Amino acid sequence: MLEILTRMENTYNGKDYALLKNAYDFSRKAHENQKRASGEEYFIHPCTVAGILMELGLDAATVAAAFLHDVIEDTPVSEEDIRKNFGEEVLELVVGVTKLEKIRFNSKEEEQAENFRKIFVAMAKDIRVIIIKLADRLHNMRSLNFLSKERQQRMARETLDIYAPLADRLGISQIKCELEDLCLKYLEPEFYEYLSGNIEEHLKTNLELVDHVVEEVNTLLKDSGISGEVFGRKKHLYSIYRKMKERNKTLDQIYDIVAIRIIVNTVDECYEVFGKIHHIWKPVPGRIKDYIATPKPNMYRSLHTTVVTNFGRVFEIQIRTYEMNHAAEYGIAAHWKYKENKKVADDLDTRLSWIREVMEWQGGLKDSKEFLNSLKGDIYSSEVLVFTPKGDVIRLPKDATPLDFAYSIHSAVGNKCVGAKVNSKMVPLNTVLQVGDVVDIITSSASKGPSWDWLKIVKSSSARVKIKQFFKREMKDENVKTGKIMLDAEAKRRGYSLSELLSEDAFLHLATKLSFNNQDEMFASIGYGAVSVNQVLIKLIDYYRKSQPQQEITKFFKSNKKHESSVKVKGMAGLLVRFAGCCNPVPGDDIVGFISRGHGVTVHRRDCPNLKNIEDDRLIEVSWTDTTDSVYNAGIKVVGITQTEVLTIVAGVVSQLKLEIVSTNGRTDTKNNQAIVDFHIRLNSKDELNNLINKLKQDSKIIDVFRTAN
Repeated sequence: MLEILTRMENTYNGKDYALLKNAYDFSRKAHENQKRASGEEYFIHPCTVAGILMELGLDAATVAAAFLHDVIEDTPVSEEDIRKNFGEEVLELVVGVTKLEKIRFNSKEEEQAENFRKIFVAMAKDIRVIIIKLADRLHNMRSLNFLSKERQQRMARETLDIYAPLADRLGISQIKCELEDLCLKYLEPEFYEYLSGNIEEHLKTNLELVDHVVEEVNTLLKDSGISGEVFGRKKHLYSIYRKMKERNKTLDQIYDIVAIRIIVNTVDECYEVFGKIHHIWKPVPGRIKDYIATPKPNMYRSLHTTVVTNFGRVFEIQIRTYEMNHAAEYGIAAHWKYKENKKVADDLDTRLSWIREVMEWQGGLKDSKEFLNSLKGDIYSSEVLVFTPKGDVIRLPKDATPLDFAYSIHSAVGNKCVGAKVNSKMVPLNTVLQVGDVVDIITSSASKGPSWDWLKIVKSSSARVKIKQFFKREMKDENVKTGKIMLDAEAKRRGYSLSELLSEDAFLHLATKLSFNNQDEMFASIGYGAVSVNQVLIKLIDYYRKSQPQQEITKFFKSNKKHESSVKVKGMAGLLVRFAGCCNPVPGDDIVGFISRGHGVTVHRRDCPNLKNIEDDRLIEVSWTDTTDSVYNAGIKVVGITQTEVLTIVAGVVSQLKLEIVSTNGRTDTKNNQAIVDFHIRLNSKDELNNLINKLKQDSKIIDVFRTAN
């Protein structure tokens, strides 16, 4: 406690110090008598979080919010109390962190995606909120040993998947590296212990070599008249672990455990030292990286080279200015630590532009899973750097194409693209771009817009979203119509009328869950594939059941009447017989009966996966009778390029064969850029089903058709 007060006195003065002292005293009183899982005073936690932010150089308002970040959640303190004592700015930061505290990530991908959205909304509003959260997470990870093993692993996995990459994307390497090492400790404890126990011994054997390299570089600087610092820096455990795993090597085979860092005053000196080092030692091909000319997405800038020294050892050497070193350590926090520096302020704008771009394109995604996949692609993807004809650097994901380039310039450029030149030569739009390519996009005002096939070509999340947004806008009426047909058909298949499910109250309830403004937007989202039929219908049915439980019971019993006369059990007809909804047998299928206690015999297809673990003595032979006048439902899955094409083709063939579509449920496979639509068809026999599948397969626009289990 005394240490944090001393640091406050040494770092802040005037109104800033008064604000922090007030926050310190307020938080201490609010958390009085509260304990952490470790048994220590709870107040130690906000003090440590505030200390981490002081070390990063954050402003007084942020550090004050760190002292107060748990008081609304864990004490009787109200938002009005915070506003009254500390003002609106501190209150907004505390409320922002409090909302993030309520986020609970779990294995449900959709919920995780929605939580990601909340994080990015908070970041876009005030980036300091996520910086406080990162400091909070860091201290919680430091004291994770007091929790159960299950909670340790869950929290470590969440940190490695979410918070460490965010710290990296914001350039705060101090927090990122420590978070990764702590995650390794709990996710791979044996590996962590091995590295911790052996790394120091391994370093001792290399220490003399490191000192030798440092001495030679110092001599080089002195002879060149350049002042600077040279030192060896041990890489953090997780980076060593990752190299061992990825390259399948032992610790003894990892030669760049220590990197030699050279810090000088100017960019010109960086390049001068860079060149002279290559005169002394031979560089390893492919291991030279110029992050000064082309900074990383988190604005990290440095020169990297790996060299073979004259005594045969390989070393990585990093060369940067003092300013670059500060930015590398503090990342986006350097804006506050060195806020008088114009260059650092510009870097902040660049970092925030990435967050703003994510917020811009995520607004076009109703499907949480699609948002999550797109976001992870942006955070984790490796990059290729290409150039505009004017020499501007454009960052694209690995294997990107000219279409990705076009959409990275502007949506209008992508939508009007009709061709591309790479290094002054015309190329196909699916050409994979290489590092250093100069790309020139050819547009035409006469272009009608993108093709659905482009979704198979582009690699970047933003390009894929922008193409889909175009079709969403241009095909709104068609999407509304398609979505309404799909929802109505699936409701009928489940024994409901869409009109009875979609009451005004039911839609208002649904709209709060899925953020629809009106029913047309809901139908369009289904038709376009942004949400699935089941996502909407399950919520409508659930609301309907809760509001009218008695009608539901009656509906259940009515819907379970089956075609008992079409099947005989061991030569006897007339028994209580039901058809299994899991596999929907139709006349002609090889069938078997399952004796269900109190419910007669349930008929399954013999290949039904639900029979795998059934005792043989519960199965009984059944067969079809000659009386098969009843109609049956069978499921098929149809894969095509777009949902609209699939629906049109299937509807035409079904009509030609005089069958009936009972329900449809479509989704978009973003990974493979395909539309997948499930149909339930009403028919009389397996022959009719086979005939339908064969006719659909003959259409060139259909990729695949097969019968489903239900």
